[in-house]
Amino acid sequence: MSRIEVVRRLVLAFVIAIIAGLFWQPGPATAGEMLELKTRERIETEKASGKFETVSANVKWDADKTAVVICDMWARHWCRGASQRGAEMAPRMNEVVMAARNKGALIIHCPSSGMEYYKDTPMRKLAQSAPKVETKIPLQGWCSLDEANEAALPIDDRDGGCDCWPACSTKTKMDLRQTTVIEMKEGDAITDSAEAYYLMKQRGITNVIVMGVHTNMCVLGRPFSIRQMKYQGQNVLLMRDMTDTMYNSRSKPYVPHVKGTDLVVEHIEKYWCPTITSTDFTGKPVQTFAEANRPHVVFMIGEREYETRDSLPKFAKEQLEPGGIRSTIIHADADDKNNFPGLLSLKTADLLFVSVRRRSLPEDQLALVREYAGSGRPIIGIRTASHAFDTKGKHPEGHAEWRSFDPEVLGGNYHGHRANGVTSTLKAAKDAGKHPILQGVSLDSFIGHGSLYQVAPLAKTATSLVIGTIPEHPSEPVAWTHQYKNSRVFYTSLGQIDDFKSPEFNRLLTNAVFWALNKPAPAITQ
Repeated sequence: MSRIEVVRRLVLAFVIAIIAGLFWQPGPATAGEMLELKTRERIETEKASGKFETVSANVKWDADKTAVVICDMWARHWCRGASQRGAEMAPRMNEVVMAARNKGALIIHCPSSGMEYYKDTPMRKLAQSAPKVETKIPLQGWCSLDEANEAALPIDDRDGGCDCWPACSTKTKMDLRQTTVIEMKEGDAITDSAEAYYLMKQRGITNVIVMGVHTNMCVLGRPFSIRQMKYQGQNVLLMRDMTDTMYNSRSKPYVPHVKGTDLVVEHIEKYWCPTITSTDFTGKPVQTFAEANRPHVVFMIGEREYETRDSLPKFAKEQLEPGGIRSTIIHADADDKNNFPGLLSLKTADLLFVSVRRRSLPEDQLALVREYAGSGRPIIGIRTASHAFDTKGKHPEGHAEWRSFDPEVLGGNYHGHRANGVTSTLKAAKDAGKHPILQGVSLDSFIGHGSLYQVAPLAKTATSLVIGTIPEHPSEPVAWTHQYKNSRVFYTSLGQIDDFKSPEFNRLLTNAVFWALNKPAPAITQ
């Protein structure tokens, strides 16, 4: 090729490049990956009406403008129940974090008061590097209930919220490091302060997804959490299946722990922000706590003779909880023996366990008991349950009795008792030895304490299991089954405090609970 031809081609290429530059414009920069989220919130139908409707929507957030905040997922909480539920959530939470990180979201780990463990890590230094910014509303170390913008929380958490029995000590040492199940990677940030917001501002992040514990406390109140992020004008979502509450089911509104969490989530949906679930990131069904799927026994306790206020919670803890049964304990009000606050728990109960003596309930409370009994769900009664709601016509105005509860529901016929201080010898009723309730119960070493109740004859629809005898008196049934409205019913006139010291009695009662729930009783361990 001649020199002239080379020059000609170079000039032609140069001219083409100039012309192309005049007409070609660069396209838009590649956008970050989009997060597709299904939100739920509660909108007031009319201002100040107190009535809300649930509204769902599909939204898209740019992952580059989104932070995922993990609140207080400590390695160990002072409450063992809280630690257990945190451990249940952590694997799924890590899946969410990995998915969000891969899509381009910023992950901010916030184990409050645990910063010393991470002081030399690049994740901690990243959070510290963000320049401080001025805010219209100062970011506080803690933000309490905002009475101007929200109603009171729907749960009473003034006792600290431990749902364990017996309650855990707040003096138990905590491990304030974040659980290692949730991976921390370079590019993430670690903080427990306003640094989280400063980092968001530095990066142009306007969207925040909050998960962790506890919804009624830190998830609402910390400087990186819902209230304060909303104050700064951020778009905020709570991941409702990746959170828990500090709520004691023996406090108002006397609902199971998981229902207490649901109530706080509903509160947040009403007053603060919508919620989403982990499904949006993992494609898996919504995460639920194991206890939500466990049978739920409601103990109704109101008698002053046999100390079941102490013996039954202990029985539930030691005999039922290991077998996968959760319990709600409802005691009569200390100032009003006829009042049983918390009976709304019967709405979610799988079994009602009654230890009540001669109480006339407020009409609405007795209606709850009647509604439960009529639903066909199982019932167990011990000792004074045979005259639980019979005050012999003596009851305050606005209260009601159910005097036929014993013959109608329990299948009994209580009409008195033998002398106190005489133990009863016990034996299996005819043809009852193979009944599931008697399996593993050695009647040879089983005696009944307290007076022997006079209950014969039982209803024709009752099936006697155990017979008790004291000298010079006719034998009496002391344990039997019955059916009411297609429900399984068990009753025993045993239940004095010394009975609960007997392994045989505890086994009998445990068997009865599992039989009533139509589940196999746990194996006997030596």
